[in-house]
Amino acid sequence: MITISGIKYQTELESLSFFNKNQASMLIDKKGENLDKKIARLRKINYLLNLKKGLYTTSAFYQSINKTIYSEYIGCVLRFPSYISLEYVLSQEGIIPEAVYAVTSITIKSSRMIKNFLGQFIYKNIKKNLFLGFEEIEWEGKKIYKATKAKALFDFLYLKNMGNLYLELNNDLRLNWEVFGERDLDEFKKYVLLSKSKKLAEILKIVEKILV
Repeated sequence: MITISGIKYQTELESLSFFNKNQASMLIDKKGENLDKKIARLRKINYLLNLKKGLYTTSAFYQSINKTIYSEYIGCVLRFPSYISLEYVLSQEGIIPEAVYAVTSITIKSSRMIKNFLGQFIYKNIKKNLFLGFEEIEWEGKKIYKATKAKALFDFLYLKNMGNLYLELNNDLRLNWEVFGERDLDEFKKYVLLSKSKKLAEILKIVEKILV
C-alpha cells in the first residue's frame, strides 16, 4: 500500500466503496480550507476519484473490485432512491441489440444525468406508484436495485415518445420478443393496469398479438 502523507486512516479510507466530505475530514484529519486543499491534491494525483460533488472513492478501492458491478452499485447511490432499468437492463437481457454503456435508472426524483470517471448515469423520473418491479441484488454486503425484464420494458415504453405503435413495436425499436416469455408478459400486464395509461393499454394489445 502506498502511504499518502497526511492521511491518518489510509487503510480504512481505501476500504470504503464511497465516502463524503465529512467522512474524509475524519479520515484525512483535515478541516475547512485545509481539507479542500488536501482533497484537491489527492484528486490531482488520482488517489481520490470524484463520483459527484462531495462524494469520492479511492483509486485503490476502485482497482480492487469488479468495475461493472461497482458502476451498477454507484448508479443506485448517486441518486437515491433509484433502480437500474430502461436500456441498460434491456441490453443485458437481450431485448435490444445495442450495447449500452450509460447506466440508465428510474427515480422518483427529478430526471438528471451525472458524469464521472465511471461514465454516464442517466436518471428518468416516474410516478411514485410505478416505482416498483425491481429486485435487490447483494454485492459484498451492499444492495444493487435492478428492474426485472418486464419492468425495464414497461419503463422504456412508458417514458418513450412513440408515433406509430405497431411499426415501432414490430420493427423500428428492433425489440427481440423471443426472450420475452409468458411470465414476463403477465408481469408487464400488471404494470400496464397500474399505470392506467391508454398508450400502454394499446401497446399491450399489440405485444400480445406479437407473442401469439
